[in-house]
Amino acid sequence: MHLSQRARRSLAGGSLLLSAMLASPLLVSGCSSPIEGKPVAIPGTGPTEPTFPTPQPSTTTPAPSTIPTSPTPGAPTAPASPTAPAGAVPLQPDKNGYVFIETKSGMTRCQINNDTVGCEAPFTNSPLQDGEHANGVSVTSSGSVQWVLGNLGAIPTVTIDYKTYAAQGWTIQAAADGTRFTNDQTRHGMFVSIDKVNTF
Repeated sequence: MHLSQRARRSLAGGSLLLSAMLASPLLVSGCSSPIEGKPVAIPGTGPTEPTFPTPQPSTTTPAPSTIPTSPTPGAPTAPASPTAPAGAVPLQPDKNGYVFIETKSGMTRCQINNDTVGCEAPFTNSPLQDGEHANGVSVTSSGSVQWVLGNLGAIPTVTIDYKTYAAQGWTIQAAADGTRFTNDQTRHGMFVSIDKVNTF
């Protein structure tokens, strides 16, 4: 069956008009009507948001939440790795595999990944680097140590208490006299305080 050129144009125009008529209520309703609920991103549709911790405002009556929260104090917690001590508080890494901590005193900040722990502090007895006392020290899981001059920058730290933590295969034992980092697999690590750094 052959359609005349005029009939074909009429059908094409009709389908374009019908498409426009069907789309326009959707466009208008999408712009003018609020839709209840929360948007859900589909993986792979855009850049990933950074996972920096956000300070929570204090409230007198907390709103119910469906987001998983930290374990209840006193409740048993699962170790972050099979060899981490039982009861160690797990610290979650960011999307790049780093955990950033600050000691309770606020004097030492550290970044932790699977292979390395690096800490920055105003050390009193650090070696000289380019004529200045080093303010950074790092240890690898194999026990290699390096002193540096540098600045960790505006990292999103979590302040730790005098407790035992687990992060990226490292056990962190924080106390008033310093912080001990031990790799769970190799048992290498370091003890860091303002006055001394011991590596093992």
